[in-house]
Amino acid sequence: MGRLGSWIEPFPEGIYVRPADAWVDPSDAKAKALVTHGHADHARGGHGEVWATPETLAIMGVRYGEQNARPVAFGESTRIGEVDVSFVPAGHVLGSAQIVLEFGGERVVVSGDYKRRPDPTCAPFVPVPCDIFITEATFGLPVFRHPDTGSEVDKLLQRLHDEPDRCILIGAYALGKAQRLICEIRNRGHHDPIYYHGALERLCRLYEELGVPLGELRHCGEATKAEMAGHIVICPPGQLNDRWSRRLPDPVTAMASGWMRIRQRARQRNVELPLIVSDHADWDELTQTIREVAPKEVWITHGREDALMHWCMTHQIKARELNLVGYEDEDD
Repeated sequence: MGRLGSWIEPFPEGIYVRPADAWVDPSDAKAKALVTHGHADHARGGHGEVWATPETLAIMGVRYGEQNARPVAFGESTRIGEVDVSFVPAGHVLGSAQIVLEFGGERVVVSGDYKRRPDPTCAPFVPVPCDIFITEATFGLPVFRHPDTGSEVDKLLQRLHDEPDRCILIGAYALGKAQRLICEIRNRGHHDPIYYHGALERLCRLYEELGVPLGELRHCGEATKAEMAGHIVICPPGQLNDRWSRRLPDPVTAMASGWMRIRQRARQRNVELPLIVSDHADWDELTQTIREVAPKEVWITHGREDALMHWCMTHQIKARELNLVGYEDEDD
């Protein structure tokens, strides 16, 4: 076979798997696409055929319309060209998967985005030993060590209790973060109605259709200021400081993101209550995962590659940086 992994090749628009004639998470429309999860920096419309988990395909259907879908459930395997392909939980959002590629006696794992913390909305990450591990590095700096999620939610609920005449307006990404946050709030015993911005409605409804209960949700547009006082309101991050928020009762502005570890980020977004809740692995979890899968090589993308590359080299693991375009954290 020659060089390890010579049958897969990174291009700016995605990872090309030559013996399958297919692309992983391509940013351009391709004839064959293998998709790790439904976030827009990984899933696009217009592909000829799409292999993904049934949940990811359902999310893509809501966002991009009907797909020429090839569903592959967790625990199943399919053959594409000369490559055996399986999907293993990544723990990022509902339906998110690592894509396991096996060819010529080599195993490559494209992890997509992943986290190691428990998440009531999706299956937990499963480590898969491999020859090449392709990892994100969104929070690939030692400064990023995420706190306990329950403690962050308790901080939110305490603020709500302390200021019952106000509401708490939380910026949370529409796919994954918003639904996880609702479930984490429910798990801390808060079962009051939660209000939402209309942009979250379709995906919240889809999560419930796919078996993730969210409790009582109410549309902000159908409520008065008095009704929303003392309640939690969730919106996309871009709406936090929008004119739309003026309809709310003196909102405490909050944001749920791993980036809230950086105080300057919170100040830039005028966030009064930063909540460090991330859907990505932190530094310790990134390095722990690499140890667990024990690859011969690590290919790094999507973030702070230099620090993780240095860590790999100091642990005698060959590493390289991938320069893929269009990969953002979607407000984590």
